[in-house]
Amino acid sequence: MNLLLSAALLMLAALNVYPQDKPAAQDDHHQGVVERGDHVMGFSHDKATHHFLLYSDGGAIDVQANKADDTVTLDEIRMHFGHIAKMFAAGDFSAPMLIHSQNPPGSETMKRLREAIQYKFESTEHGARIRITTKNADAVSAVHEFLRFQIKDHRTGDSGEVTSAP
Repeated sequence: MNLLLSAALLMLAALNVYPQDKPAAQDDHHQGVVERGDHVMGFSHDKATHHFLLYSDGGAIDVQANKADDTVTLDEIRMHFGHIAKMFAAGDFSAPMLIHSQNPPGSETMKRLREAIQYKFESTEHGARIRITTKNADAVSAVHEFLRFQIKDHRTGDSGEVTSAP
């Protein structure tokens, strides 16, 4: 009986420590990111895998089609990334703002320092990459802040640790 009572008390304590409405709110936010992202990017999150990588000189945004023979998604990824690389170079971060319903951290500094940051579009075998590079320390910090936010909001599971560029 004491064991049963102890287990019940532990369960009640756990419910108070971890309110159930917070995960639901987080799930609603993430679902919004996915839905808005599909609309803004022009391809489905279900058909592609995002990665956000931090390098000592900036980082990379990488998206790959999940199926090698999905040429429609592949073409959509490349078209979107070609457009986004130009927008970011011009200091236009409206697409991430629309997807995330907020200005991603770091984007204001990236906009201000846009002349010091390079955005290079690269086609990959199954998708595309935007390689972001800079020699400006403040810009590197802003790029890292931006990419870490993307990792968290897209729930990619990427580490967020800074590594050497490949």
